Amino acid sequence: MSTIVEQVLALSQADGCVVILTESATVNLRWANSTLTTNGSRRERDLTVISVVGESVGVRSASLLDDLEGLVRASEAAAREAGPAPDYVPLVEGPADASFGDPAETTTTAVFASLAKDLGSSFAEAGSLGLRHYGYASHEVSTTWLGSSTGLRKRHVAPRGYVELTAKNDRPGGSSWVGQHTTDWSDIAVPALDAELQRRLSWSSRWVDVEPGRYETVLPPSALADLLTYTYWTATGRDAAEGRTVFSKPGGQTRVGEVLAPAGFSMSSDPGAFPVAPFVVAHGSSSTSSVFDNGLPTRATDWIRDGRLDHLTQTRSSAARSGSDVTPFIDNLVVAGAGAASVDDMVASTERGLLLTCLWYIRPVDPQTLLLTGLTRDGVYLVEGGEVTGAVTNFRWNESPVDLLGRTTEVGASVPTLPREWSDYFTWTRMPAIRVPDFNMSSVSQAS
Repeated sequence: MSTIVEQVLALSQADGCVVILTESATVNLRWANSTLTTNGSRRERDLTVISVVGESVGVRSASLLDDLEGLVRASEAAAREAGPAPDYVPLVEGPADASFGDPAETTTTAVFASLAKDLGSSFAEAGSLGLRHYGYASHEVSTTWLGSSTGLRKRHVAPRGYVELTAKNDRPGGSSWVGQHTTDWSDIAVPALDAELQRRLSWSSRWVDVEPGRYETVLPPSALADLLTYTYWTATGRDAAEGRTVFSKPGGQTRVGEVLAPAGFSMSSDPGAFPVAPFVVAHGSSSTSSVFDNGLPTRATDWIRDGRLDHLTQTRSSAARSGSDVTPFIDNLVVAGAGAASVDDMVASTERGLLLTCLWYIRPVDPQTLLLTGLTRDGVYLVEGGEVTGAVTNFRWNESPVDLLGRTTEVGASVPTLPREWSDYFTWTRMPAIRVPDFNMSSVSQAS
């Protein structure tokens, strides 16, 4: 496939050209009512041509590669018709990866062999326990080639897998979810995941009516992952400097350097922590990324260090305007704190409060404060005297993750975590559980 990149570059008549070619192989497995229902596979190919004429840029993409010259000319025409790009900087230069000429890697449904066998055992037991199992598993291998007229040649292979399991019974509050990400499925243990589902469902044997309000709440790693992933997406230097986000200060300043979280709290991204591209891949320009940065190496970056906001995401262009470090967006998020407690440890030290499973349907309300709203889902539990004593209703909640961090009283041990809301396109996170003394459950969910 690298030959296609070379063909497109040879066809280019622009002042500069970047070509991104991605080939993906994806397989999936579904189950419902404790029965495997479907499996599928697909292959996708996407070609993006970025033409630079003067300081203007034109971008065109296609999934069919039958008219390369037409695609290149369309991209060049778009660049000539556009005004100067506000994020213009010279294209990245660099050497060629030794693997650039290697073919695409792939995957097959054989990766699910052990998973399917173990699911069968869980399904066989489900009937006698009064349970019904539902779920989805996906495995994708994407190969990306990136080349430019400056001589840059990059190739990266990204495996990405995840599984989500839900079990239900007929009691009120009788639904629970677990999820896990993986690269090769060797670390997925269905019996352990199933045992956790059964444990949570046992808590629904007692139903407790709880009114909306502010409660001491233990948020497990998955719930925190959904909140902080959204926070990370909005932590862009350009938007903050323009006064449009929770990270803004008057006069075109940002809140970098301010204390946002407890001492010892960190939030970072590292291309070496998970199998994501160690260089920028940008199909378009936005406040988060710039097409002119394609191929720029990424490095481990602290967004929050010891509780203080340390960096915002910055392209080369936005960094030059603000005098900041160049800190590109990286497709993973790692959060840690000073504590070592597990979710169970936090429950054991809670006199009265709530334990969540996960969050759902997260939407922004006010970007200036990053106020979000959403629903709880698949298990909210009452904790009394250090024990889970029953299930309660689902709630609609309203919280700003940034404000929430400032009120956090305990941060637990960080573990590999699958976000519930964003699992299919921001898979790679590592998170702790946290304790918040006054999480805002604003109303009872109509879905309860």
